[in-house]
Amino acid sequence: MTATADLILERRRVRRRLAFWRILAIVAVVVAVGIGAASVSVSAKSGGEHVARIWIDGVIVSDHERADLIEEIAKDDTAKALLVRINSPGGTVAGSEELYEGLRRVAEIKPVVAVMSEAAASGGYITAIAADHIVARGNTLTGSIGVVAEAPNIAGLLESVGVNVTRVKSAPLKAEPGFLTEPVPGAFEAQQRLIDDSYDWFRELVGARRGIEGPALDTVADGRAFTGREALALDLIDELGGETEARSWLETEHSIAKDTELRTRKWGERDLPWPLSMVGLATGDLTPVQLRLGPGPRLYALMY
Repeated sequence: MTATADLILERRRVRRRLAFWRILAIVAVVVAVGIGAASVSVSAKSGGEHVARIWIDGVIVSDHERADLIEEIAKDDTAKALLVRINSPGGTVAGSEELYEGLRRVAEIKPVVAVMSEAAASGGYITAIAADHIVARGNTLTGSIGVVAEAPNIAGLLESVGVNVTRVKSAPLKAEPGFLTEPVPGAFEAQQRLIDDSYDWFRELVGARRGIEGPALDTVADGRAFTGREALALDLIDELGGETEARSWLETEHSIAKDTELRTRKWGERDLPWPLSMVGLATGDLTPVQLRLGPGPRLYALMY
């Protein structure tokens, strides 16, 4: 009887402890939700005139969340200007085009100024010329005006180990050039046509946005990279410096005071999963969007 009574008492103690921790957990959840709601409320109501800032880092690909944010900034009457920080070696042509067009829609409504960091080359430069004013460091790498498509070909390696790949396709140029078989006649010519068409678009865009033509355009659009100092002399950028100079331009040209709040706007950014988070530098700080770059037909505007 005593053992039974003790067991009953112990069960009651356990239930009371569980009830206490359940209540504590519920209170914690309620508090967290309340803080989150307050945070959202403050964020939503923070308002006030400001200069919006976005960061374009790493390889540029199509990103609907980024496009939505840029559209939101365009429509935000409290955002008096947009400052675009660029640190990118380039990206896909279509992704760069999407970003360029989004920034130009903002520029139709409010001033856009670009500030280059370590690199703003190829697709990164496409991003920059969407702005009304471009600022770069003296040693920023920029330019690299051109398009490239690359794919490894391991057909010879497979043959050396006795592996044959059979391909059945609807037409000779489907999925050409491939990396498992030798290219068929006409494959490189078809790929070159795509490259040339995208390059012509890129080149004409630079000429129109920067007012460069003739031999001068030939010089800057031959695929080479330039330092910021060289780019300034070639009219690829407007000024050497950083955010301070960009803010001075906004004040001088658009009467937006330097002390106007600078508010960074972000989109869908998530931490890299482990172990990639441990090797961020080795992976070039790739975002989940950039990690989706897989095999398939893509045209790249990249600086190597």
